[in-house]
Amino acid sequence: MIDISESVMQFLLAFVVVAPLIGAIAALLPAPPGLKGKSPEQAVLRHGVTVTGVVLIAAIALALGFDHDHPSRMQATTDISWIPALDVRIHLGIDGISLPLLVLTALLTFLCALYSYFKMPAGPTPKAFVALLLVLESGTLASFAVLDLLLFFLAFETVLIPMYFLIARWGGEGRTRAAWRFILYTLLGSVVMLLGLLLIGIKAGTFDMVALATDNGRSLTTSVQVIAVLAVGIGLAVKTPMWPLHSWLPDAHTAAPTVGSVLLAGVLLKMGTYGFVRILLPIAPDGFHTFAPYLAAFAVVGIIYGSLACLALAKQGAKGDLKRLIAYSSVGHMGFVLLGIATMTPTGVNGALFANIAHGLITGLLFFLVGALKDRTGTTDLDTLAEDTGAALYGKAPRLGGLLAFGAVASLGLPGLAGFWGEMLALFGAFKPAADLSRPAFLTFMAIAAFGTLLTAAYMLVVVRRVCMGAAPQEAPQLADVRTYEFAAWTPLVALTVVAGLWPKALLGLTDPAVQQLLSGGTR
Repeated sequence: MIDISESVMQFLLAFVVVAPLIGAIAALLPAPPGLKGKSPEQAVLRHGVTVTGVVLIAAIALALGFDHDHPSRMQATTDISWIPALDVRIHLGIDGISLPLLVLTALLTFLCALYSYFKMPAGPTPKAFVALLLVLESGTLASFAVLDLLLFFLAFETVLIPMYFLIARWGGEGRTRAAWRFILYTLLGSVVMLLGLLLIGIKAGTFDMVALATDNGRSLTTSVQVIAVLAVGIGLAVKTPMWPLHSWLPDAHTAAPTVGSVLLAGVLLKMGTYGFVRILLPIAPDGFHTFAPYLAAFAVVGIIYGSLACLALAKQGAKGDLKRLIAYSSVGHMGFVLLGIATMTPTGVNGALFANIAHGLITGLLFFLVGALKDRTGTTDLDTLAEDTGAALYGKAPRLGGLLAFGAVASLGLPGLAGFWGEMLALFGAFKPAADLSRPAFLTFMAIAAFGTLLTAAYMLVVVRRVCMGAAPQEAPQLADVRTYEFAAWTPLVALTVVAGLWPKALLGLTDPAVQQLLSGGTR
């Protein structure tokens, strides 16, 4: 789009990864006298907005300078020796697969910082909150930018501690238990994943993800690939989360503050599915081929399980929590992502990557909306909100009700919105999976997943009916409608959901060449 030299691109990528970490350190220092504003608390929250805003601008500049004619080529690459004894290198780079995830992470973190400036969650000092938010951003961005297996693991682990404290210190009811379940599940998964990554690196003689992808598994025996895929896959499946390793997610989402839920759903879950595409598919194709049918089976079980759980929570009298419902919906949506990856076809993998981005936009918006609803009503319990006739949000706060309905119909995959394309392409991929994969089995998986889309529509429409519709009593207090800062934080997500739905080529044009090359023998 614009001509930016390679050296500047290298600087921009390194800056995007490192700047939040530097910002986190600065957030813990006393504010300079001239920048304190009304209070030190306001100063540090403004600092968070500034740092994340600068990182977002750098990420957008990176996207504008990206060579869109060659999205399969690694760009803005930096390759510096770090630990020579282990041949570990500081190797950074982006292609058409990682660039959208990088921009999505920078965008969501900025919107969360902006939202928190006006609506700081109840808890300890804002200094720690902003510092943890920035460390979380740095770790997530690094996960999508690094091209060394051990660096990927370090970045993958970096996000765990900040998210643990965000839930444990700024969360709601049940936060301690939810935070412990989150950290235990993800750490145990990570230990197993590390063993798999070490096995790949030792047996192949390198931890360089580009070299390993180009080799396409030729330096690894089939048995080594099978063991590596099993070990690494378990760690990635926990983070995704894949049924039945998902049970930490509903508690974490229910207890987390609003911005914690947005980042957890919007970017942290994507790290797991990104690992499947970036590491396992190109580096251990034979091993992945062995497990692909099982991955698809777990994926469709997750789709149905998540949908049925949401239907149960949405039912009148079930005392269902709206945040918990959206968390279970993520299990179903990420099931479509895993199904697309399991097909091992360009169509399915492109669908998975598209669904990743769509889920981040839509579910991020939904968690923002539910957080705003809780701020206004003091609860996210569906029965309390809806009472007997419905919450009548259309009448009490029409803009808020309209946005919630928009998020719901986007989540159920309405054509013309972002949620449609990813799920459709994943189903198309299952219709004709890769050679040597059982087509009858994948046709069965496709049929089950298609039924899951109907269940998704059912529970989302029930939620809209109970929360947005109904007769508002005359004496019912009016709820505050969408505020200016909320409008500023939510509008980009709404706009991008519509743009991605109407112009899918903008994203598929980036991912498809990179996926084609990845599946055929590496990233060059």
